Amino acid sequence: MPSILTLTVNPTVDICCEVDRLADIGKTRARIRFVAAGGGGINVARGVARLGGRATAVHTAGREVGQRLNRLLDEEGVDHLALGIAGETREAFVLFETESRRSFHIVPPGPRLENDEGRLLLDALDQAAGSHPYVVASGSLPRGLPDAFYATVARRVEGAGSRLVLDTSGRALRESLHESVFLRRCNNHEASCLVGRAVRSFDDARAVNDYLLAAGATEIAVTTLGELGALCSTSHGHSELRAPPLPGEPLSDAGAGDAMVAALTFRLAAGDDPVEACVLGVAVAAASVLTPDTEPFDREVAEALYPAVRVRPQAGS
Repeated sequence: MPSILTLTVNPTVDICCEVDRLADIGKTRARIRFVAAGGGGINVARGVARLGGRATAVHTAGREVGQRLNRLLDEEGVDHLALGIAGETREAFVLFETESRRSFHIVPPGPRLENDEGRLLLDALDQAAGSHPYVVASGSLPRGLPDAFYATVARRVEGAGSRLVLDTSGRALRESLHESVFLRRCNNHEASCLVGRAVRSFDDARAVNDYLLAAGATEIAVTTLGELGALCSTSHGHSELRAPPLPGEPLSDAGAGDAMVAALTFRLAAGDDPVEACVLGVAVAAASVLTPDTEPFDREVAEALYPAVRVRPQAGS
């Protein structure tokens, strides 16, 4: 199984707590559930390893929190390459309220990166990408990096002879559209922002994927629709992947998108076609929402859900 490279330019240390009930006055006593390294590409690398694959996470790390991030990754056994920055790596807070079974994810913007730090990231990517057939760039951009940073990443990855899987949002997504990447994943919120209207159904997702394919922005477009599943599109057609019924109560969708990207990239690297890879992606995302906070998905649950994912080619494909 070839190794997958991931890029996280704005990682976090996730501090996950639980309370019985949030109080609007006085103190709310919390219990620490776990503390873990986080951020899109780091979560993807963790998910790939959880599925039995190999991944290396390239990420920034700054000051005391950055040192803690590195230590957490080392303790977890995640292969990673840290690039030091002057700013402090951000901390994110995830709160699970046991009475309501609700999760709250509080994420600050993170540090500001200087121009030379952005160049160091790109140089590290140049050196590492060629030995990895798939590169996953996932997550938000920190302040200081240009909105077109992922467009530059796309050119560098292509120049190294690797395939880029891109999962981002907002201006970073829009500014990357003039560069073709191998696969793009959008959730329904990101897709809605792209086309300027709500994306709630498979037909809505088809309009988004058609837009991305017609613009030459990607070879494979995957739009996820939450509890409905996902639509996978290529120049050969569209396939609806309907999510399986959940065997338990959904607890949190934090990290479900990263889990899906991990699974589909893992299977693409193993030689699956895009639809087959997305089947596992939908199953893993479903397993992820059954875990509270940002806890990793249960591999056995994902494997049990896998046969229940339903694939249907769209009419006119």
